[in-house]
Amino acid sequence: MYEGNEAREELKRADHLIFVTLKYTKTVDVIKNTIHRLINAYDYGIIYALESLKKQKKTKQLPLTPISRAQELKKLSARKPEMKGFLEFYFLLKRIDQAEYTKKEEYRKNVALTVLEHDEAFTIDIEKLFEFYKRTRDFIDFVEGKYSITQK
Repeated sequence: MYEGNEAREELKRADHLIFVTLKYTKTVDVIKNTIHRLINAYDYGIIYALESLKKQKKTKQLPLTPISRAQELKKLSARKPEMKGFLEFYFLLKRIDQAEYTKKEEYRKNVALTVLEHDEAFTIDIEKLFEFYKRTRDFIDFVEGKYSITQK
């Protein structure tokens, strides 16, 4: 069962990667690792929301894979447009994580990860990565505010 602070721990790790590790190393691997941490935080937040819905008897069981859990939450939260936006962003992060990428200006101030998606280049620099971090943090805040797991 979800303890409630795993997502926050992943956010702390992502925060450290952005503000400490990336500041000194300036490598694309750190950008990739940060995106992976953000995905993990999302996964824990989705589990938290589904556990809450399960306690409310709105779902019978949690799907086994992260993507199917996100799709289940999207289906169960159809009336919450902000949840749809958050989950669309989660799917974007997953696609970025799995896509082919190139490195740009590694070990320099403007280090960036460039992903090719649907014949369109998508560049993730430090600023964009910080926006991703903020959106993930907003998602965790939203989930913790809207869903609660009470112990019986």
